[in-house]
Amino acid sequence: MTTIGLTSASASSVAAAQSAFAARYGRPEEPWRLRLYTIIFESDTPAGRRFDLALILLILASVLVVILDSVDSLTAGHDRLFGALEWIFTIAFTLEYAARLVSIRHPLRYATSFFGLVDLLAILPTYVAFFVPPVSALFNVRLLRLIRIFRVLKLSEYVSEFGFLGDALVASRRKITVFIGFVLILVAILGSVMYVVEGPENGFTSIPVAMYWGISTMTTVGFGDITPKTDLGRFIASCMMLLGWGILAVPTGIVTAEMTFRSIRRSVDTIRCPGCQIEGHEADALFCRRCGHGLRTPEGG
Repeated sequence: MTTIGLTSASASSVAAAQSAFAARYGRPEEPWRLRLYTIIFESDTPAGRRFDLALILLILASVLVVILDSVDSLTAGHDRLFGALEWIFTIAFTLEYAARLVSIRHPLRYATSFFGLVDLLAILPTYVAFFVPPVSALFNVRLLRLIRIFRVLKLSEYVSEFGFLGDALVASRRKITVFIGFVLILVAILGSVMYVVEGPENGFTSIPVAMYWGISTMTTVGFGDITPKTDLGRFIASCMMLLGWGILAVPTGIVTAEMTFRSIRRSVDTIRCPGCQIEGHEADALFCRRCGHGLRTPEGG
């Protein structure tokens, strides 16, 4: 999978992701398809890095256009400009999507994968609204704009830290689940207590309403639509606010500890050799262990 590694610690995850991608979707044998595959799905080469950078800029520009298109004062005088830009982005993403399917041996697998669906979602709304005009009447135009904003998800394919963070979250899922369960139990208990202490006359009309107040209080949001009026209720609310500070730090510590553990465990820099394409070299290696090709040369990254 194409990624832009930002740190040497994430280089192993980049190479591992690329190897897994090649194993799942298939590296083509035809020279022109292999060249296209290398540019699109591997960022080890200068051409691949330029492709990634150009596509990231295109994604950001398209998302900016979608955001500005929702401002009525701008669309009133530049409706045709926004329409033309939208079609330019749609055609560009369509060509990119087609190139991805052509450059792999199992295009159907990619088309039904997460990133394949994201690619399809980036171009589908414009074509649906154009070829099936009644859809615009059935669905609010703002809905199509909302769907197009999901193009920003395409960015996650080009930054390796997204995968690194995702792995840490998956590894921490049991701890986070237990923590969320504890918070829900605490909110249910304190919400019930506040329902008894404050009562409907102070806005706590039911236990679910009191639990909603407890969640907004413990997360330090505190909308102010429901506030305790009694001294005991204010004391409980103060304790919940102070407790909320500590509670918010727990999931951060869990994920951070997991990310640190994974970063330390990855002590091997899997730079791909530009000569024989072998991976798994030591972090300070200058030459390939198999063919002797330079690993730190400009063409080798």
